[in-house]
Amino acid sequence: MALPKIDEVRQLNDQELAEEILATKRKLFDLRFQQATRQLEKTHEFKHTRHRMAQLLTVERERQQLSSTTEEA
Repeated sequence: MALPKIDEVRQLNDQELAEEILATKRKLFDLRFQQATRQLEKTHEFKHTRHRMAQLLTVERERQQLSSTTEEA
């Protein structure tokens, strides 16, 4: 399974981005819970989910910086 592309994240609007971040955080929690109870079978999902979270947070931060620079100008 290929890692998700950041271009897909950049196409989301602010509301969808916030919802996706929340959903990804929930998924990471569920994965950690499954690992702790030894029910996790696909350990590679951690890598993919953490990668996705990094992409989402990166795009969110880029938008925050862009909006703060436009407010200063």
